[in-house]
Amino acid sequence: MKGRSEPMSSDSTRLSSFGPLAWDENRLPPEARTLPALLDQTAAVRPDADALVSSSGTLSYEELARRVGEFAASLATLGVSPGSRVALLAPNIEEWVVAAFAAMRLGVAVDSFNTWVRAWDLDFLLSSAKTETLIMTPSVRSSDLLGELATLVPEFWETGGPVHSERYPQLRNLITIGSGVRETPIPDSAHDFHDLIVRAAGRPAPENRARGDDAAVIVYTSGTTQYPKAVPLRHRHLIENGFAMGERAGFGDSERVWLGSPIFWSYGIANAAMTTLTHGGCLVLQERFTAAEAAQVLAREACTALYLLPSLALALEEEVAAEVRAIDSLRTGLIIGRGEEVERAIVELGIPELCNVYGQTETYGNCCVTPHEMPVSERVVTQGQPLPGVEVRIVDIESRETVPIGDQGEIWVRGRVTPGYLNNAEATREAITEDGWYRTGDLGTMRADGSIQFVSRHSDMIKSNGINISPTEVEAFIASLPPVEEVAVVGAPHPSRGEVPIAFVVPRAGQAASEEWIIGHCRDSVASFKVPWAVEFVRELPRTATGKLTRRELSAPAADLVSRRLAEV
Repeated sequence: MKGRSEPMSSDSTRLSSFGPLAWDENRLPPEARTLPALLDQTAAVRPDADALVSSSGTLSYEELARRVGEFAASLATLGVSPGSRVALLAPNIEEWVVAAFAAMRLGVAVDSFNTWVRAWDLDFLLSSAKTETLIMTPSVRSSDLLGELATLVPEFWETGGPVHSERYPQLRNLITIGSGVRETPIPDSAHDFHDLIVRAAGRPAPENRARGDDAAVIVYTSGTTQYPKAVPLRHRHLIENGFAMGERAGFGDSERVWLGSPIFWSYGIANAAMTTLTHGGCLVLQERFTAAEAAQVLAREACTALYLLPSLALALEEEVAAEVRAIDSLRTGLIIGRGEEVERAIVELGIPELCNVYGQTETYGNCCVTPHEMPVSERVVTQGQPLPGVEVRIVDIESRETVPIGDQGEIWVRGRVTPGYLNNAEATREAITEDGWYRTGDLGTMRADGSIQFVSRHSDMIKSNGINISPTEVEAFIASLPPVEEVAVVGAPHPSRGEVPIAFVVPRAGQAASEEWIIGHCRDSVASFKVPWAVEFVRELPRTATGKLTRRELSAPAADLVSRRLAEV
């Protein structure tokens, strides 16, 4: 395979543009153009092969396909059809996969909500997604998700029949998965997930109404805007990208792939699930990550591959490294992280073919992956060439011209890129050029072979434990608190989390507030990963002559604050 790049005579004059690579004619993606069709085809060819392992047990491809068909039939009786809006609010469980594929079979794009939501976040998601059917677990860990919903849609608890919500007039159906550990009772108006499947037992699966260019899933990602952006990802691109990533990692049809980070992120549904299912492997879900349980699951299920974030890798290295190294089957996988984090995971956990990656939700997760057979010395300094069908260029931020090989600039991606943000034309115009290039907001360089090297983010977005955090979203909530006059949130380096959000607060005159009070209110109202790591009170925020906030002036004080706090521990 050959990559297309500028035909210049030397590295000093060649431009940083590479791709798209062609597919290997001997290793082409599956013929299926939609995810339900992919499941059906695999179930027909390898019906008894393991498809999914979760806390509920193991499902073969035939069993998974049958359960998806039964739940799709039940959803159809509730009025779900092409164009309907179905949202999923659940952790890494079997039902998440079944529900998602069932909705897709009916021609519906699944809105993937994160389970750290509080009422503040859920209000925006339900309104923005125009959710008609919400499928959820009553609780996750100690979080009473039903309680959060009850503050927004009390109508579910006021009637045993059809629901008419004043706040969300389109919301009709609530489907609950299990009983959970909760304080809020399940309303009589809710449908039970497993009852719906039992009622549909024996019914034929509805016709697959999905099409290759339809959105299969909508993932919500934070950026520099106040609210999360809805990123639709298409069926055929999920399949192609998933297959390409798996090929770089050396996947085959006997892979058993562990996922301990949430499936509702692109790293879960668009990456781990897609690399596994496009190769006919088995996806092993861990519902809630702990290092000790992860080591047990990896060994018990004879996992061959895993998906890691820096925080997960560090926990495994510090707590169960010897146990993980002893798992002979474990050989490959993907990790997001700095070079030293990639190398430490390869060495400490004994995963010789672990791949370094680069990408964003908008690029279907990873758009660049190092080959599993690449020497470790190379895998730790580059994130690899673009995947087949993807182009990458490095662009001068001011001129938007492609820079020479080795020069730093913004990473642009074209090929398998989201068609745009739902209901947000302005954000789409800012992020995607007229000729289809996605502006990542990340700084990087390109090597002579077309592989990229991520340097840093150019935007204000904070990335903590692999999660994107919008500073303006956190600021919007803190600014709503009565004792707060002004607030600015920035990211600060942290040794295990990558970055943590730090809030600089100007208190309102005559009103008292403490760091504990502000953090406590954040914990009660917003997703846990958005809660500031620390709050610093200041007299004023740095601004330009025209009054624009200059966050960069807060970066050094934020870093100093984190260093001091860590030194005190």
